[in-house]
Amino acid sequence: QVQLVESGGGLVQAGGSLRLSCAASGSTVTINAIGWFRQASGKEREFVARIIRSGGSTYYADSVKGRFIVSRDNAKNTVYLQMTSLKPDDTAVYYCAANINRYDLGQYRYWGQGTQVTVSS
Repeated sequence: QVQLVESGGGLVQAGGSLRLSCAASGSTVTINAIGWFRQASGKEREFVARIIRSGGSTYYADSVKGRFIVSRDNAKNTVYLQMTSLKPDDTAVYYCAANINRYDLGQYRYWGQGTQVTVSS
């Protein structure tokens, strides 16, 4: 079992920055990758970014590429999502999730509770 806890959300003005954290505990050695997702009110959940635990390879959705950076600190079992140049469209609940199957990076087994990010115009 893996437990994930997000933090760092809040209210920010457009153009501002926030850094989200995702702290993992439990069977962290089973984690292959951590993904960030978001869900805006009335919309489906969408993929934001992903980082592979070993090696640090990253992948981003086109909507955040160049503005968001995902990083990791394996010693702290924590993954970060640095968000810059925030737009009102980035307003959503942000979730981190753990992938434990290196052969299927689209499958996320464990999810955090989410943290609200609100960007005002």
